[in-house]
Amino acid sequence: MKHEELNNALKKCFEDKGKRKFTQSVEFIMNFGGVDFSKQDKKLNLSIVLPNGTGKTMKVAVFADGNMALDAKKAGVDLVMSVDEMADLSKDRPRLKKLMVDHVFFAQPSLMMQVGKNLGQIMGTREKLPKPIVGGTIEKLAEEAKRTIKIKTKGKYLPVLACIVGTENMEEEKISENIIEVYETVLNTVGKHFVKSAYVKLTMGKPVKVF
Repeated sequence: MKHEELNNALKKCFEDKGKRKFTQSVEFIMNFGGVDFSKQDKKLNLSIVLPNGTGKTMKVAVFADGNMALDAKKAGVDLVMSVDEMADLSKDRPRLKKLMVDHVFFAQPSLMMQVGKNLGQIMGTREKLPKPIVGGTIEKLAEEAKRTIKIKTKGKYLPVLACIVGTENMEEEKISENIIEVYETVLNTVGKHFVKSAYVKLTMGKPVKVF
């Protein structure tokens, strides 16, 4: 994918965006050929940290007690819940579903079993299970989580990947950097020869071909 092709496609998207009563997302779409994504060894399920985020506000929730809970609060985490609050949340499904819309979740490693027992059934089916807090500070993990997107293939007859890479309010260069990160990550996993075409589009716009 050439930078010039990508930049021209993004410009075309924004030229035709029109006026909407909401902020449109920018989507990146990749089409594949010659690969059967229904096979277990070919399936893609990637988490990609975008250099500039999606432009959408995500919040962070942490299940923790003791010192880790205090560290999370000092780090400015949006929501910190104790074991007791976790148990209460498991009985309040409407609240849990609402939190899953705009939160990413982490948990103290020693509480992961309790998280699974109390919340695993509903959070697992929506791929929103908390990640254990390991390998870095809560502040760093939370910041990365807000910039992370997940993309996955859905089967043999839907050889397409689509993901949000920004909003119409973001600078085109930042969106371009996000797209390149997604593209290169997927290529390193699948292989360039399987990628047949790519498009960009706004939520309410028509797809614009990149290549």
